[in-house]
Amino acid sequence: MSIDTTTPTATSTIKLTDIAAGKVAALLAQEGRDDLALRVAVQPGGCSGLRYQLYFDDRDMDGDSTHLFGTVKVIVDKMSDPYLAGATIDFVDTIEKQGFTIDNPNAGGSCACGDSFH
Repeated sequence: MSIDTTTPTATSTIKLTDIAAGKVAALLAQEGRDDLALRVAVQPGGCSGLRYQLYFDDRDMDGDSTHLFGTVKVIVDKMSDPYLAGATIDFVDTIEKQGFTIDNPNAGGSCACGDSFH
């Protein structure tokens, strides 16, 4: 398992914005859990072929890549890592939309609902 505590570069690793890191930290504080990390994965599915999954996880699996953003730990599995290199996770809270968003330079396109990519 590698731990990246440096500032991520746009071409080599996943990035979590300060706003998203704050939201993740707040959610973990609400749960009263300091043993969880945000796992980001890419799975087959959706109308465009691939779908993002973001969830809290307490497991470390062989080949995971771990990135620290302040107190927030983000884990990416070895199969998802190439799809997420250079991606930025943000959190938006507007009248139109609330939730985590992923800006991924590796995505060639996405479906109309924005839930999957290729």
